[in-house]
Amino acid sequence: MEISETQCIAPDVKFGKDVKIYNFVNLYGCSIGDRSKIGAFVEIQKGAKIGADCKVSSHTFICEGVTLEDGVFVGHHVVFINDRHPRATNQNGQLQTEADWSIQPTLIKRGASIGSGSVILCNVTIGENAMIGAGSVVTKDVPDNAVVVGNPARVVRYYETLCAEAMSK
Repeated sequence: MEISETQCIAPDVKFGKDVKIYNFVNLYGCSIGDRSKIGAFVEIQKGAKIGADCKVSSHTFICEGVTLEDGVFVGHHVVFINDRHPRATNQNGQLQTEADWSIQPTLIKRGASIGSGSVILCNVTIGENAMIGAGSVVTKDVPDNAVVVGNPARVVRYYETLCAEAMSK
């Protein structure tokens, strides 16, 4: 893979085959599966795992502890978090280090889609083929095939319902 001057890609990033990376990215210590596309202005931190055939749109932040299984779509400006109680300093008033907190993981299962501007809190699993509406704040697990919207995100229907509605038109 050829790296341009506008890409900050650490040597420890693991790439699958035919990965497409756009400009102005910051990637370090992560893995990206075959045929995945990473848009401009994306940061993916160490320990994050991106599966095969994923699309991560521009201005997205994927932190340590996040796993995207195969075929996941992430819209523009999506933010993942890995700490529900972040602080700059520890109890002694010193800047926190990795020893002062632990990663809280997030799993996005195969085929899920996350709408632009969403915020995904840690310690959640988004189910297979789930659809997260744009601007949603996901605070708890999302079932397989569920469509969720809002803040906090709530199930409004299931994918089977959407398919039945489309077929009846």
